[in-house]
Amino acid sequence: MPRWKALPEELDPQVREFTSQLRRLVDRSGLNLAAVADRTGYSKTSWERYLNGRLLAPKGAIVALAEVTGTNTVHLTTMWELAERAWSRSEMRHDMTMEAIRISQARAALGEFGPAPAGTANGRSGGRTAAPADPAGPEAGAFRTDEQRRPRVPVQPGPDHHGSPGHQGSTGHQGPPMSPPSAPSGPTASPDRGRGKRRVTMFLAGVVGALLVIAAAVLLTDLGGDGDGKSAAKTPSATPTTSSPPLPAGVKCSGDDCTGQDPEAMGCGGEFAKTVSSATVGKALVEVRYSKTCQAAWARITQAAPGDTVQITVGGKGAQNGLVNGDKDAYTPMTAAAAPADVKACATLKTGTTGCTGQQ
Repeated sequence: MPRWKALPEELDPQVREFTSQLRRLVDRSGLNLAAVADRTGYSKTSWERYLNGRLLAPKGAIVALAEVTGTNTVHLTTMWELAERAWSRSEMRHDMTMEAIRISQARAALGEFGPAPAGTANGRSGGRTAAPADPAGPEAGAFRTDEQRRPRVPVQPGPDHHGSPGHQGSTGHQGPPMSPPSAPSGPTASPDRGRGKRRVTMFLAGVVGALLVIAAAVLLTDLGGDGDGKSAAKTPSATPTTSSPPLPAGVKCSGDDCTGQDPEAMGCGGEFAKTVSSATVGKALVEVRYSKTCQAAWARITQAAPGDTVQITVGGKGAQNGLVNGDKDAYTPMTAAAAPADVKACATLKTGTTGCTGQQ
């Protein structure tokens, strides 16, 4: 079974060449992805994406890989710059394609409503609404009162009317001149005046609502105060030092919770770990890797042969073991360690050679 998956067909040729070069560097180093992640400070999942063409590795990861594999940093960085330009062009083309699709969808959706009716603008006929014709003519004014709107009825002669032509009413007779009506009030008030009253009412309602909110906030603030009206808030007592500090993003365990766990899977490797002691056993290099963040340690062996084993202990307890398989390196699960002083890593080679860190 090949070690690497086939690169995506749509990958830019420049990016494809750069990714292939990264694969060759990893193959020549003899390291597996877990070891590459541990030594470069970038996670195993990230390197899988970089080496399978799903994501372009950042410049920092490239520089770290060059240092780990002994590659000329300048040459590898030059290839990365060319790949980065090609990757940016591909992303730009993708963004333009997605934008065109969204525009087409928007046009199609707007087309479902159909064209606007002829002679309309902004949903209004002719831009303005024509006022109804006033039968009284322009001299009647913009509006009339209810009294003026009532139909005129003939005036019938009564006891005080002697049937004189001046007093006989007809449909067209206006009667004697009347004084102008007083300003209407109540239901016959001007619509503008009614709207003004509504605006004043709404404004007052808003002011009252704001005052209620402020009063509620003051009341809630003062709840629990002592008799003098002072706030009951007191200086909090010191937090017990027994609680563990919050873990950084990506770190999933600390202390005893890390015992028996994979350091890479728990996020304890990479930038959160360092080699605190090492020893050469035969041709193999044995290291104690310690993470202060996770309060745990593990052993790592490199340049080893299949069948070689490595073990980690803390004060002779909590042993965890690792076995070298097809690769030339391996590491053990973690064991809890408050400090690296009592941590020891030992290797046993197939040749029978043994050795531990801290031995003179």
